[in-house]
Amino acid sequence: MMWELIRRNRIKSMLLLFAMGAVLFTLGYFIGITEFDNALIGVILAAIVWLILVWSSIRGGNSVMMANTGAYQLTKSDTQYLQLYNIVEEMKIAANMDFTPQVYLIGDNSLNAFAVGNKPENYAIVLTTGLVTKLNRNELQAVVAHELSHISNGDSQFMTLAGTILGAIYILRRGFLERRRFPGGSSPRFRSSRSKSKSKSNSGSGVLVAYLILAAIAILGVFLANMFYFAISRKREYLADASAVRLTRYPEGLASALEKIACNAKLATANSINAPLFIVNPLTKSGLFDTHPPIKERINILRKMSGGADFANYQQAYSIIKGKGASIIPSNTLRKEVTIPVLNLEPSSKSRNW
Repeated sequence: MMWELIRRNRIKSMLLLFAMGAVLFTLGYFIGITEFDNALIGVILAAIVWLILVWSSIRGGNSVMMANTGAYQLTKSDTQYLQLYNIVEEMKIAANMDFTPQVYLIGDNSLNAFAVGNKPENYAIVLTTGLVTKLNRNELQAVVAHELSHISNGDSQFMTLAGTILGAIYILRRGFLERRRFPGGSSPRFRSSRSKSKSKSNSGSGVLVAYLILAAIAILGVFLANMFYFAISRKREYLADASAVRLTRYPEGLASALEKIACNAKLATANSINAPLFIVNPLTKSGLFDTHPPIKERINILRKMSGGADFANYQQAYSIIKGKGASIIPSNTLRKEVTIPVLNLEPSSKSRNW
């Protein structure tokens, strides 16, 4: 696999996670100043919220990122989905994974999927029933390969942690804004007595400034945290696409699947925290706020891979679509790569039009 790009992305991801953590603890710092007259209390509060979410994520497996999605776990006794299980097993072997991810379904007619988890015991791929029933085998195989690539490339671990930090930021922000709805903030009597003592030390203006900074962080901080989150996910989609094609050896399968998913990707149970995990963004966002590369661009890259299904051919197609000089695959990986021929499937087994 592209260990060099994976390593590079992990370094960038860690830097972005530290940036998100800085937003979280800065928010806690100013909440401490304004609400408790003690910055340390706010920082500790932020740490507690974050640790609880991290503990819940580790202890509860996928519960944090799958909360409110309505997903339920499949077992091999569900004979209706034996083909799906066979595909997962095939792609697991192709990816050289020594564990089989859990499989979850969301009962929804939309077409979408994502991968989640932070350790082998709770890695999972989650698919909508619409995706499983409306894609043909080649397309479904490509989507499963894409999601397994997110796991093997380490994306799901980092996105799960990033989502946990973002969730902590949301909780602190919501708590602050809810308190601001009530006159007098934390406690009218406490604030009154505190204000008198503050007036003697002429520090009331300092508290006001802290409030203004906190309000700015409550608004802009979440915006910045979202941007960090989006930055983590965008390039990972290209990598997962390239890795999926290498596993299936059939670029058209993923291209056709993405076309169908793009037409019906919206999901009622999706939210701003789990949206970056999906193969296609289930929320109506575009441009600067999009968590994914443009879907047409991803499809065009895949359909330019006529020379092979390997990383070198993906890089060549990427450069054609993105412009000469654009690079996504590290040169070290390209030098070691061997050509993988594209499967020449029979017309009857190719993607159907929906």
